[in-house]
Amino acid sequence: MKAIYDNILRSISEEKKLLAVLIDPDKMKPEGLSGFMQKLNQSVATHIFVGGSTVDDYATEILVAEIKKQTKLPIVLFPGDVTQITNRADALLFLSLISGDNPEYLIGKHIKSISKLRDSNLEVIPTGYLLIENGKQTSVEKVTQTKPLSITNVQNIVDTAKAGELLGMKLIYLEAGSGALKAVPLEIISFVKQELSVPLIVGGGIRTKKQLEDAYNSGADLVVIGTAFEDDESFFNELLK
Repeated sequence: MKAIYDNILRSISEEKKLLAVLIDPDKMKPEGLSGFMQKLNQSVATHIFVGGSTVDDYATEILVAEIKKQTKLPIVLFPGDVTQITNRADALLFLSLISGDNPEYLIGKHIKSISKLRDSNLEVIPTGYLLIENGKQTSVEKVTQTKPLSITNVQNIVDTAKAGELLGMKLIYLEAGSGALKAVPLEIISFVKQELSVPLIVGGGIRTKKQLEDAYNSGADLVVIGTAFEDDESFFNELLK
């Protein structure tokens, strides 16, 4: 089954832009989910990503089960650790942190996940994950003990993204990080997109509709928004269907 990935490819071929809302189980508790999901379902969001850098065991499974009751949108795991994998979701971004050199996040965690994935129905999507400098230290940087790629070396970012594609990654994800001070620069999105033949995801630091549209216009196929909705749910009102 490749339903979700195939849908992403089809949307790109039809020039449709995709929007994922990222829900962090550490920040969103099941009891507070109902109102948030009502607004999400009325928005132009096409996917729900679930995950975080530091999440308690079983919190993801409990939250995904509740989300599933309240939406028909595909639920995609965006895991910070093996403990966040649950068969209740629809798909898994099999993230390899190719912007860093920590072997645990290049292959180590993946090996540890196989016992969970071997008999799973999750659609597993290999994803090259690049952490991009945003002006402050992010949770991803702390947890993975890796440094983000400098925005002053655009060619290195482009080459890293292309290397991920040539390694077989089906998606490339440029990430400024949760609560980023600055989004991924538009120039970087554009140059990376020009090199790729696989879909490009961009996330972190996007807080306005204009920033969202600028990311799309620069080449993002799917944009991920999390903190902006957590901090200001009225942002949903700008993105109604």
